[in-house]
Order: sequence, then structure tokens, then C-alpha cells
Amino acid sequence: QVQLVESGGGLVQAGGSLNLSCLASGVPFRTVNMGWFRQSLDDDRRELVADITPSGRTNIAEPVKGRFTVSRDNAKNTLFLHMASVDARDTATYYCNLRAPLLKSWGQGTQVTVSS
Repeated sequence: QVQLVESGGGLVQAGGSLNLSCLASGVPFRTVNMGWFRQSLDDDRRELVADITPSGRTNIAEPVKGRFTVSRDNAKNTLFLHMASVDARDTATYYCNLRAPLLKSWGQGTQVTVSS
């Protein structure tokens, strides 16, 4: 019973910021690399935008480097994504998963829409 529940998305103006959260259950959260993925309406794949190790080391994909930060609260089995200086290219549905995704465990994601 793996559950990954994303929240925090919404409408945000270009240049603004927002915070996404992911509550994970049914996985050994404290011991796995976690990641944030996103998929635009006109894309057929989900791209990895940020990942984080159990100890907090992070990798940020080049398109969002310097603007997004990823963090985690192991005590709460929660993953976070702080999005800053967003632009229209960031419009997508955002998902959390293991960095090596469990393909049957994708949640519904949370929609982020950046308006100009």
C-alpha cells in the first residue's frame, strides 16, 4: 500500500514562488532517494527536476537550478519542493516518487500553472 500524495500546487504569477509537499507512506522513506518529477501537457514523459538523498544531499536539474530547492523531513515522511522565480516553462503537473520511480505508485500529482 504505497501512497504518494502531492499537494501545494496552484496558480502563480511569473516571478512568484510556491511550495509543494509530498506525503509518502508504505515506503522506507528514511532510506531512499526521493525526487520531484514534472510533466507538461505536451510532453509524454516525466522529467526529474530535483532529487535528495536520505541525508539531504540534493541535485537540481539544469532548467530549474538556482530557482528550485528540494528538502525533506524524514520524521514526517514528507518531501518538499520550493519553487521560486517561476516562469511559464514551469507549468506542469508535479509528482513525487523515489528517484528510481516505482511505476505503479505514481500519485495524482499537483498542478502548477504559471501565469504571465
